[in-house]
Parts: sequence; structure tokens; C-alpha cells
Amino acid sequence: MRFQRKNRLVIVTAVAGLLSLTYCTKDNKVTLPSEDVNSATDLLSLKVTAGPSVDGAVDAIWDQATKLEIIPTVPDPGNNLFTGYIGEQHPVTLRSLYDGQYIYFLAEYADESKSVNVSPWYFNADSNRWYQEPSARTFDVNGILTRDGWGEDKIAMLWNIDFSTPKFITSTCYASCHVFTPYTDYSGASPVYKSNASSGNHYTNGVNEKIDMWWGHLSRDVLFNQMDDNYQDWAGGPAVTSLTGGNANGRHVDDLVVTGTSTTWPNRPTYSTALPQGALNNRQNLKLDGTGSTVTVPLWVMPGATDYYYISASDTASGKAVKITGVSSTGVLSYNGGAIDPNVGGDYKRSGDPVFGGIGAKCIPSYIASPLINGRADIDCAAVYTGSGWIVEYRRLLKTSDALKQDVDFSSLDDQQFGFAVWDRSNYQHAIQPNLVLKFQK
Repeated sequence: MRFQRKNRLVIVTAVAGLLSLTYCTKDNKVTLPSEDVNSATDLLSLKVTAGPSVDGAVDAIWDQATKLEIIPTVPDPGNNLFTGYIGEQHPVTLRSLYDGQYIYFLAEYADESKSVNVSPWYFNADSNRWYQEPSARTFDVNGILTRDGWGEDKIAMLWNIDFSTPKFITSTCYASCHVFTPYTDYSGASPVYKSNASSGNHYTNGVNEKIDMWWGHLSRDVLFNQMDDNYQDWAGGPAVTSLTGGNANGRHVDDLVVTGTSTTWPNRPTYSTALPQGALNNRQNLKLDGTGSTVTVPLWVMPGATDYYYISASDTASGKAVKITGVSSTGVLSYNGGAIDPNVGGDYKRSGDPVFGGIGAKCIPSYIASPLINGRADIDCAAVYTGSGWIVEYRRLLKTSDALKQDVDFSSLDDQQFGFAVWDRSNYQHAIQPNLVLKFQK
């Protein structure tokens, strides 16, 4: 019998009797005609003299803003990409404000658990090996859940830069996500037709089409009060994407630019390299006992630390975290000045139920956290878990210094198409609400 996760019980407050939207300005009170705003799809950004502090506290000024109630839902792309999550819903309340410099957003939604410990390392005594928890739910060949996911809570907003992507208004995320598209793989001795059943990378359909993508990683970037600013492009066009299907990836962090074309198949565009920043993987390959088979183990650890889900780059520089330099055939990790024996006690092992159980108090984080810089750091963000859900508050300049057409420009106060997505303890499986429009009080 296939595992079916119960949808969390969420009470959605209905918006009833909304015939007109009223808001305050510095000088007077203005009423926007109801026909100008669709209460089901339009987010009205209220004009204010000065916006709120971005600290995750819902300041009184937010009471003036109109709420947009949406219900992002995990879709079924038809290729098993979202198996185990399809149909789950995550109701969200959105609000927006803007002043002379910034646009502000407030997203609130219920979540029964704070999921910020992403794919932590644990020790398996049966095999004497270190592994990372899966970032999404795993199933056996019969569809039975074998382990709950250890992914991250996060949100995202996608924007149609300069209205360049024609399909965006009806498809939002799907305007650039080609999980449906079969392709012919020419990488082998003979062409092989593939259904593209395991990839969901993003790319647009034309050289001038770009999408602005804001990632709210609620475990890592918010440590530095940031949201990750990315963009999507066409990844080389039909000559490439018709061959590689979902393997083509047009999603990039801000500041990257095309530098040329690869000389090897499938001849994708090549891009400049991002400076080290954000979350870096905490893993490395070492040989057992220095000469044996190669295994993957943590790179850094904080000896004696408990219940920690990240290691900061400053910890590695200060010596608070130590670098793992060796691993034995019994799983003992060594570092300069000491060793960690995971066979003693259960602090580095899984605990409780094999499917829904937890991990030991000293299990090792999967990433090194550092601040975002330059174009990736355009968005200020604060996130607070209330015990029953998330409050995510963020802002960005109406117009950034971007000269590469990687950021949406709000300064004209024109309507802007957007989509909203929610991840709940998952990797790429997410709920989506397309067909949304941001409008400004002028």
C-alpha cells in the first residue's frame, strides 16, 4: 500500500464581502475601485512614507495593507518528479508595501514543523559508513515510504523581467520548467529517446527571455538576513535544449554572464564563475585508513557541539570548527588534535522510528554558511518560526543597480506578473500558485 502523508490541518481565513480596497496615504485616504483589483489573484502594494523594519515582526503598518490569500498546491507534472507530495497545499497570506526606495513583502503561512536541518550527516553502524539524510521522502519499488525527507522549508517568488517571457502570465514557473518535455539524447553511440522523467531544471524559450527568481532559504541565507537573488535564461536555445531536455539548466545566481560556448557536447553556453558565498557543501572524499576505497565524509565538524544545523565560515576560520583529515574503516573521523568515534553512544546515529525518527544530538551539518554578496545580496530578509508557522518579511530596492537584466524593475510602478512557491521539508518538490499580479497604489 502506497504511503500517503496526511495533509496538515490548516484553517484558511476567507476574504468575504470585499467590494473595495481602502488604504491610507500620508495626506488622505484613497479608495481603489474594486474592478481594478482581483481579490483572488492581485497583490496590492500600499504606498507608505517609510516602510517597516525588516526583522520578522509584524509592525502595525502592515495592518494597512490588503491581504492576498492564496493556496499554493503541489502539482503532478506527470513524470513522478513530485511523487509523495502531489496535492499537498500550503495556504499563504501575502501583503506588500512600498516607499520611495524599497518594495516590501510579508508572507505568512502555517507549518507544523521548523525544517532547517538539511540532509545532516549520520553514522550507520551496520555498514561503518557516514551518510547524509535524504533531502526528500524516499520510497521503495512498491511505493512504500522508507525515510521521511530532511529538506528545507523555503519560499520563492518568480518575476517576468521586462515582460520578456510570453508564457509567464499563464504558466509562471512552468514557463521555464520543462519537466514535461521528452528529448533525444545524442551523447551515446546512437540516439536514445527519453521521457525526461527525473529532471526539473529551468530554462526559458528565447535568448531575450529572462525570469527573476527570489529564493527564501529559511535555514541558511536568513542567518545573514538575506534572500538569494537568482535569474533564469534560455540555456542555449533549441539547438541545445531539444537534445538535453531537462538536463539543460538556465538557472543561475545573479552576476553570472555568458562567456562563450562549450566545445564538447551538448555545446551549452559557458558562464562566468560566482565568487564563494552562500551555502557551501560540507563534504569531501577520503580513502579509508588513508589507502583503502574512497568514501564521502564530512569536511568540517564542531567537536562536542550538539543540535546544530550549520557551520559558519567564520567558525572554520576561527578554529571553532575543525577539518576532518582522515576516516578509518570503522568510521572514526580524525582531525588535527583529536578524533570522533561514532561507535560510542548514539550521538551520531539515527534515532527512534526508522521512517519518521530523528538523529543523534551530534549529527553533523551538511553545509557551511556564509553571506551572499553583490547581486545575490539585493534582497533583505528576516524569517521567524512562530511554533506553528513562518513569518517571512523581505524588501528590495524598487530598482537595483543591475545592468545585466537579471532583476525585475519596479520603479515604473507598472503591474508585474509573479508566481509564488512553498517547499515544506523537501528538495525540489514544491507547491506553486501561478497567475498572480502585483499592482501598486499610485
